[in-house]
Amino acid sequence: MSEVTSESHGRARDLLRFATAGSVDDGKSTLVGRLLYDTKSVLADQIEAVQRASVDKGLSAPDLSLLVDGLRAEREQGITIDVAYRYFGTPTREFVLADTPGHVQYTRNTVTGASTAELAVLLVDARHGVVEQTRRHAAVLALLRVPRLVLAINKIDIVDYDEAVLAAIAKDFAGLARSLGFADDAVVTIPVSALVGDNVVERSARTPWYDGPTLLGHLESVPVAGPEVAAPFRMPVQYVIRPRTEDLHDYRGYAGQVAAGTVRPGDEVVVLPGGARTRVARVDTADGPLDAAGAGRSVTVLLEDDIDISRGDLLASATAPPRLINELDATLCWLADKPLRPGARLLLKHGARTTQVIVGALGERLDTETVSYVDAPEQLGINDIARVALRTADQLPVDEYADIRATGSFLLIDPPTGNTLAAGLVGHPLSLAG
Repeated sequence: MSEVTSESHGRARDLLRFATAGSVDDGKSTLVGRLLYDTKSVLADQIEAVQRASVDKGLSAPDLSLLVDGLRAEREQGITIDVAYRYFGTPTREFVLADTPGHVQYTRNTVTGASTAELAVLLVDARHGVVEQTRRHAAVLALLRVPRLVLAINKIDIVDYDEAVLAAIAKDFAGLARSLGFADDAVVTIPVSALVGDNVVERSARTPWYDGPTLLGHLESVPVAGPEVAAPFRMPVQYVIRPRTEDLHDYRGYAGQVAAGTVRPGDEVVVLPGGARTRVARVDTADGPLDAAGAGRSVTVLLEDDIDISRGDLLASATAPPRLINELDATLCWLADKPLRPGARLLLKHGARTTQVIVGALGERLDTETVSYVDAPEQLGINDIARVALRTADQLPVDEYADIRATGSFLLIDPPTGNTLAAGLVGHPLSLAG
């Protein structure tokens, strides 16, 4: 989750990971371009290139979407076809932005972009309101347990800044959000025009009836601490550090990123899947030892006892450990062109551990058009989301995805090619209301 990343004017800046989503031509790329342009997060030569390209297209103003749609095919077709990660900052916060495609066939890319997001900006066109792809993306964001959502009603200049039009869209979406399990205070509605800049970075004088924050103002002020911060401690071991130098001949540390909770010297931990228990002796970083390290912090943990620990093991709170199981009742988002059928033998990657897995029965499928569950299919096709039973060769320490995303998620991999086939969530994190 959030982690101190840099210093600016003597103040620590934290990090917000967020994603954009929405239907085709709702203006996501233009909105991202506007954020980058107005926060001065692009180089002068990039701006000049965009200005030249805009002139070539016969435009009187720069087409800011060109700052995002960097692939030639994207520029020629005027679409976004992949997840584009952008990094920018302000004096108070740094941002990692995942701009996801709007086309139906790239819904799987929304899963990729939103899987680590602490907030999502969901765009709708003020002329069209909530459409089928809006509902589809909202369902995916709810499934992935993205904790906060911004409904950005774009192109308000085209509807003459009509407050009644925007209020109707906000009311329509509020009902959808509640049915997907979003709390009312988790959703903020902001009317914007990415093209001319209304309420994106600067407040617009053309919306005197709107007294909420600008989009950037909200992104700068929204709390970044997600549910993982208060969860029990979890840290997958990425590396075992044994310097074997004259000064550090007895040093044995276990490096990784804290996936959930907080770790402190003296805490009792359990090493899974082995089950050995010990206490934390020290928490090291490149800058020296820490009194405590929270979710998102990369650290090296030293333990009081010598235990056989290797890459792929999990350090966890001894008082609230994860379940150790090899039968998973999970939700899959199938990402591959080749369909999935019961009986398939694949690889499952959970944290830093990989094991063999057999696909069991397929359960209900999520119909993202109607945002409802329908009868189990015979197979899963690309973009399908469904409940699936899995059996792994080795026991895995897992949490429900709804409780801890890092230890409640996994990937399915094709053994011959190593290609990722599916994103998996332990349990059924999306419960639809009424």
